[in-house]
Amino acid sequence: MKTILLPSAIKEIEDIAFFYDYRSAGTGLAFTNEFWEALELIETFPTGFQEVGPNTRKCVLRKFPYLILFIIEEDHIVIAAVAHQHRHPRIYLR
Repeated sequence: MKTILLPSAIKEIEDIAFFYDYRSAGTGLAFTNEFWEALELIETFPTGFQEVGPNTRKCVLRKFPYLILFIIEEDHIVIAAVAHQHRHPRIYLR
């Protein structure tokens, strides 16, 4: 199944990685690596994650307090957002 990352999600990933690298060199790379590992799981088992809205699911990262919100469409997966888990869901579910 093809995966599409929305530009806003790409910006979030870049901002998060920059933030972590600013705090401690190398942790931004660790975050990005964990993101790509999670993306592989999403592509392999898209329906294996908790639903949070119509056709929308979330994948919680293991080592970082972030989640990936994605939408399953007929022939592809859309990565809609990468959000901090302490953000109010209303913000990222829009």
